[in-house]
Amino acid sequence: MALQVIVGAGPVGRGVARLLADRGERVRLVSRRGTGPEHPGIERVGADAADLERLAELTEGAAALYNCANPAYHRWATDWPPIAATLLAVAERTGAVLATTGNLYGYGPVDGPITESAPLRPNGVKGQVRAKMWQDALAAHQAGRARVTEVRGSDYLGAGAQTLFTLLVVPKVLAGKRASVPADLDAPHSWTYVGDVARTLVAAADDERAWGRPWHVPSQPPVSVRALAARLAELAGAPAPRLASMPPAVLWLGGLFDPTARELRETAYQFRRPFVLDSSAATATFGIEPTGLDAALRETAGRTPAASR
Repeated sequence: MALQVIVGAGPVGRGVARLLADRGERVRLVSRRGTGPEHPGIERVGADAADLERLAELTEGAAALYNCANPAYHRWATDWPPIAATLLAVAERTGAVLATTGNLYGYGPVDGPITESAPLRPNGVKGQVRAKMWQDALAAHQAGRARVTEVRGSDYLGAGAQTLFTLLVVPKVLAGKRASVPADLDAPHSWTYVGDVARTLVAAADDERAWGRPWHVPSQPPVSVRALAARLAELAGAPAPRLASMPPAVLWLGGLFDPTARELRETAYQFRRPFVLDSSAATATFGIEPTGLDAALRETAGRTPAASR
């Protein structure tokens, strides 16, 4: 089997590595510290994702190069450009398909369900960074220098996911404590299971129909923060959630002292209004159905892993 190279050992990178290794592929998982799942089919390598020569050496002969890197949230503007440029250059040099884990930031605020055909109109720095990453990759693809695709999901659920819901709501609900959330608690919101991100990345890298365009990860119908927290409590046997909507001014003040809170200001619109992902194209093309919400929530809460069901 051909070599498959994954950059980033976070939840998505680990998921991609396991999927590929379990089907018998040669897998090389590259991260700064050389971490990752212990699996006989996974070679773990420590390297800097922005080191062009080293990454090109590690990717030589690979069928696909998966960008599952995840710089610190408040350092996207500094850390993403050199990493993205390096991975694209490596894909051009080696011929490996570049499959990137994306998100919805590049669209900016959108009225109605977000489809892959929505224009990229970012409203802040992080969105601009993600939009340029895709525009550069697409330009290389259209010029015949590389084969690329990007897979975009909404806020993650699942083991290791770090989102507003998993960080601010889940621990409080499981502990029976009150949670304050910078959100409209009743606005419909799409959630994406990390295992489905991995499945879609692998499918997109394998299928030439996927190259040259983005895809949205198959995700369940939207559910509000309040409804999601209530279902989490039911599944975990925890008390009914006590939630409060954090006023925008409180988030703004928190950003004066906390860099992550400061960065959340840019994407506050995603939780203050309906935020709905249309993922029908990927389901129709690849036959991927989204993982059930209950299974994803159980894994998020540290109960039964959804991937083992």
